[in-house]
Amino acid sequence: MPLYRDECVVLRTHKLGEADRIVTMLSRQHGKIRAVAKGVRRTASKFGSRLEPFMVVDAQFYEGRSLDIVTQAESLGSYGAQIVADYGAYTAASAMVETADRLSEADAGLQQYLLLVGALRSLARGEHVTSATLDSYLLRAMSIAGWAPSFRDCAVTGEPGPHSAFVVQLGGVVADHAAPPGTPRLDPDTLQLLGSLLAGDWSTVDASDERTRSRASGVVAAYAQWHLERSLRSLPHVDRTEHPSPVHPTPGGVPAAVAATPAPTLLEPSDPSGNATGNTPGHAPDQPSDHGGTPA
Repeated sequence: MPLYRDECVVLRTHKLGEADRIVTMLSRQHGKIRAVAKGVRRTASKFGSRLEPFMVVDAQFYEGRSLDIVTQAESLGSYGAQIVADYGAYTAASAMVETADRLSEADAGLQQYLLLVGALRSLARGEHVTSATLDSYLLRAMSIAGWAPSFRDCAVTGEPGPHSAFVVQLGGVVADHAAPPGTPRLDPDTLQLLGSLLAGDWSTVDASDERTRSRASGVVAAYAQWHLERSLRSLPHVDRTEHPSPVHPTPGGVPAAVAATPAPTLLEPSDPSGNATGNTPGHAPDQPSDHGGTPA
């Protein structure tokens, strides 16, 4: 069928010619889509501002030979302006969309889409410390992709924990007899926080101290980049400052349907974003309605 519609999150854009852009999006039903948006760089463009990074849109596409063409775009979640207004949220969101882009190269399902939408929503609303929202998103995205870390039972033998030896290459904590020589150890508070970030237990995450969050962030970054098999260029630039500044969404910015969508089972006990990420990384993404969220 030459024409189709889908809900999408804009991951990145590239200039094409004098007035066009190539827009890379993660969609609800069609995985990753690369399409040309004609004339969006002109000031008279009717939907150019809707096709910016971090925006959630309901778009119509025309199938092309190599790249599809965006013919319509209606805003479902206007998170771009709110995220860009806060440097910490912007750097965290950049790392999220880069991760989503990498993970969707092989496969992208509904849960990855909902998780990302929920995480971006949580950042835009300033529900939690931005670094925690990012860490929760990364852990959940890895889990959905099939690399769920273990922070209690041994990742090698399944021996009940708690265990303190953590080996990224083996999938999490391991029993002492299975730990390679020189394996680093994690303290109980850090392990508890990591488990809470993965499960969406935001009350525990928000109550943690800055030092523990910093240690957990290092573990999450190492784990995500190991399984992605390459570094995330955005990650070193993430602002880890502990001064979240809530940004109030503009009226009508979040459709009721979007907020109503239930979070995917895999993502969470609570809503990843705390609900924005639904549970935002901590929550399963508040999901865009059937329009299509987590960190979380």
